[in-house]
Amino acid sequence: MTEIKKAAVIGAGVMGAGIAAHIANAGVEVLLLDIVPEAAKANGAGRSVIAQTAVEKLLKADPAAFMSKRAAKLVTPGNIEDDLEKLADCDWIVEAVVERLDIKQALYAKIDAVRKPGTAVSSNTSTIPLADLTKGLSDAFRRDFLITHFFNPPRYMRLLEIVSSPETDAATVDRVARFADVKLGKTVVRCKDTPGFIANRLGTYWMQLAVGQAFEQGLTVEEADAVMGRPFGIPKTGVFGLLDLVGLDLMPHVQGSLERALPKDDPFHATVRDVPLIKTMIETGYTGRKGKGGFYRLNRDHGGKVKESIDLSTGQYRAQEKAVLPEVDAASKHPKALLAANTPAGRYAANVVARTLAYAAVLVPDAADDVVAIDEAMRLGYNWKWGPFELIDRIGAGAVVEILTAAGEAVPPFLAQGKPFYRVENGRRQYLDLDGTYRDIVRPEGVLLLSDIKLASEPVLKNGSAAVWDIGDGVLCFEFTSKSNSLDEGIISLLGKTSKLVKDKYKALVIYNEGSNFSVGANLGLALFACNIAAFGEVEKLVAGGQQAYQALKYAPFPVVSAPAGMALGGGCEILLHSSAVQAHAESYIGLVECGVGVLPGWGGCKEMLTRWQTDPSLPKGPMPAPSKVFETVSTATVSKSAAEAKELHFLRPTDGITMNRDRLLADAKAKALALVENYAPPKPQDLTLPGPSGRVALEMAAESFAKRGIATKHDLVVAAALAEVLTGGGADHTVPVTEAQVLELERAGFMKLIRTNATLARIEAILETGRPLRN
Repeated sequence: MTEIKKAAVIGAGVMGAGIAAHIANAGVEVLLLDIVPEAAKANGAGRSVIAQTAVEKLLKADPAAFMSKRAAKLVTPGNIEDDLEKLADCDWIVEAVVERLDIKQALYAKIDAVRKPGTAVSSNTSTIPLADLTKGLSDAFRRDFLITHFFNPPRYMRLLEIVSSPETDAATVDRVARFADVKLGKTVVRCKDTPGFIANRLGTYWMQLAVGQAFEQGLTVEEADAVMGRPFGIPKTGVFGLLDLVGLDLMPHVQGSLERALPKDDPFHATVRDVPLIKTMIETGYTGRKGKGGFYRLNRDHGGKVKESIDLSTGQYRAQEKAVLPEVDAASKHPKALLAANTPAGRYAANVVARTLAYAAVLVPDAADDVVAIDEAMRLGYNWKWGPFELIDRIGAGAVVEILTAAGEAVPPFLAQGKPFYRVENGRRQYLDLDGTYRDIVRPEGVLLLSDIKLASEPVLKNGSAAVWDIGDGVLCFEFTSKSNSLDEGIISLLGKTSKLVKDKYKALVIYNEGSNFSVGANLGLALFACNIAAFGEVEKLVAGGQQAYQALKYAPFPVVSAPAGMALGGGCEILLHSSAVQAHAESYIGLVECGVGVLPGWGGCKEMLTRWQTDPSLPKGPMPAPSKVFETVSTATVSKSAAEAKELHFLRPTDGITMNRDRLLADAKAKALALVENYAPPKPQDLTLPGPSGRVALEMAAESFAKRGIATKHDLVVAAALAEVLTGGGADHTVPVTEAQVLELERAGFMKLIRTNATLARIEAILETGRPLRN
């Protein structure tokens, strides 16, 4: 299979530019082309300004489009008049221009004239059928053409819907799908060539239904979003918040295209209704977050910041109100009671959810071959916790059918059959097929999920905070199971037992879990409780125990590979720093954030960062450059915005691996661990050359300069002084090597000194109560 080594994106709008950036994130060169502006045609200058400006915007985007600013160098801006022949060097060409068939087809003819045979060409369309796109084009072009529907923003949204036709070369589709999976980190869902494919067809149906029913049941936007949110595993934005996010002005276009393209008997048409309020909002610029506001807005009049929402009955803004709905609160653990409630909120939930789930059942096999594809599309495209068929299983198919029947709605045969859509048989997860039989869910090659392993086995070791699983080939997997994967004495204790077990019976250890975050750090609640009862000895015992456990990991006679995804903060970051190697998901946000809560990294983080910067060949020689770099990163609680940036910050080594696809992370980590097994030897302890008291003074002066500029607070200076003490070796002379044990002792002493201060305790309390740092 020909590898994709160079790509092109034509259309430098928000989506096209985002797709180009993400291809560059994969380390692949990409050509970004757009039209030549009329002004440039007249004066001959700035002919590629549209693509050039798009790259400049990408570099400033928040959230960041590039995983590292270095990736931007892989994007070459150009234009379709001067640079079209460069497409001959590309292995994949993505079209992301305006949704007009005539413009797309004219472009395809130009592409076909210059591309090399076999080059994949795809459209990012979400509304135009593939058959229409390729009508009248050459057989060779149709063989290499497919639809690749990315979701916005392309870096962060994992779903990629792929559509092909019977004429499309299967090898071409497989090549693009494999690249999207492994290199771009996408979960590829193959869809039928039907309007809206899967996610947008079902998602638009759900949103239109939810909006219409909110008016009908007389709910406020806050009430509707409270109902159509967490009780059903939907993000807290609900439906009105989601509309604000995607833009109200986009919805009429999507609705119109689906309305024109879907058969007249499709249930979608019943959701279409004229909403004068939304029309007025769009006309007056209230298109959501990108406009002056939407269903929600932040009123900044008179220098204030008042959160407001629109009154659906009057169209006027008012102060936001918290939805008080006891039936929603009661449904926090199970939604069935909410659906049965004879209240406006209950009727709203029943009418929207039951009909949406029924429509999902209609889409098999019209939009996709099986329930797995539809569930995947809604989980990843709309961030639902459960796909519609998983949600039916949670509620019970019988309850859904009962709601539909009572409302006089048609019940799709696939829903009426009454069987659960998923089951576990012989340790394997299976799904219900249209013929009434169950089939195994087959993972792609190279995908290993801990959730699958758990179906067929029991943990080797376990306590209330962690579990250890045998993942085969002599490798154990250590999983955090505490709340938010916070680190506590249970985890530290089980790490010690696990190390002994691996040493005696296994080859290697992988530290990994499938939570949203690898670990948010130490359990601050326990630390605060201990301090409030003056049990400082217990706190110091936990700090010392963590240091010993992490040192044991570092010097274990077997390889330890950590595999983070999401946040790896504080103690979670320190686990990575002490591992033999790291295989990180690309979207890993890593940092030592302890200074933000008024303490220091206490489990060897300072020691390990000093070691890494001291051995960095790019730094000048001498005792001061490494402590300065570590001070700059740790004192500001810097967190990487990606695994690539974590390498730049030295939280990861140059040799550590990065996995783009979250589902491939465990398999890649296991492979890395096994590759290290043969002739493995732990690292040798390394003494540090640190600057001593004069260096400490220099770092403290740097912190004071920040305070004079209003950047650092009074307690920031106290914390910075304690950090400077550790990073410069305490009172040791710069000519005397400082051992790892000595740095650990300094860390522990600095941590305990700060944890006894009222200002630090106030910071910890604020984080626990509000989730936001206190600037005291």
